[in-house]
Amino acid sequence: MINCGDPSFGGAMFACSHCGNFKFVPFRCHCRFCPTCGNKYSMERSTSLAFKLVNVHHRHCVFTMDEQLREFFLLDRSLLDCLFHAVNSVVSRMFFKRNKSIHFTPGFIMVLHTFGRDLKWNPHIHCLISEGGYSDNGFWRNIKHFNYTFLRNAFRTALLNEMEARLGPSFKKVKARCYREHKDGFYVYAKPNKCDPKTAIKYIGRYLGRPVISTSRIDSYDGDFVTFHYNRHEDELYVQETVPVMEFIQRLIRHIPEKHYKMIRYGGLYARHRELDKKLNRAVSRQKHSIYRSFNQWRIAIRSSFGYDPLTCECGTTMLFLELCFNHKRVSLEEMYEKVMSRSRGRRSSA
Repeated sequence: MINCGDPSFGGAMFACSHCGNFKFVPFRCHCRFCPTCGNKYSMERSTSLAFKLVNVHHRHCVFTMDEQLREFFLLDRSLLDCLFHAVNSVVSRMFFKRNKSIHFTPGFIMVLHTFGRDLKWNPHIHCLISEGGYSDNGFWRNIKHFNYTFLRNAFRTALLNEMEARLGPSFKKVKARCYREHKDGFYVYAKPNKCDPKTAIKYIGRYLGRPVISTSRIDSYDGDFVTFHYNRHEDELYVQETVPVMEFIQRLIRHIPEKHYKMIRYGGLYARHRELDKKLNRAVSRQKHSIYRSFNQWRIAIRSSFGYDPLTCECGTTMLFLELCFNHKRVSLEEMYEKVMSRSRGRRSSA
């Protein structure tokens, strides 16, 4: 991440055919933890998830836990699976209780966040739930009312049961304390937010795979201390905090997920691939998929975000691709293509 955009690690060379100017575009690190590459990763994931959404209203819900439970998830990262399992069971049970004779299956997407606005360890789940369900006989039922009392109590019970099954009898005292101190259950935000399909896509882009902190929130760095700001979640009060650089790094790196760990998971309709689900009307039609994907290309993304074309020369001519630079030396595209083809022929012949 530190070497993201370093020209010595390679890139692409472009040239203007009219005036002869050159422009070098360095390679990026493609790390989700990087503020630049993480933002592009968020755009790509939100685009692919937008194709899954059914053309109905969705509810944005946030499932949180007791503060004293957070330490268990920090010491044992595998316990984060308990959060997904608890949310999955709670949402499925809520829709099952609405009509037990005809089971309606909702569609929901779960995103794990381990950080708060102050960068401290705060694992919670952002969930996008369809306001309705689809039955096996092809009938869609809209559901506008979400039972907050059930969500709070059911999530508390499901999460504590999952953790007790993983941690064993030693967790019983902590479980009993949570029941005493949280008689109304854990806090679950599930208020109506008028989340139509277009707004739902924006919600996905905002809460999906974003970096822990954006560079715009870092105000200053003098070599010893880092100053950053955030709006406090409780009252949206502007807070500026100055911490030693090692503490700042410590706050950041604890949020790096384990390798190949899935921070985004699907449930209900969005987790299935049935023939019956193909009859559902999606929020984005197949004809628009290629258009949506084109906005993720680096050139178009820069043009739409900053209002200029990075490959337009000062003379107004569009620059053309000239060659690739890789591993600290010049490598032509034809040479790289020949190496790839020779390797692929070798695999086929040996097979």
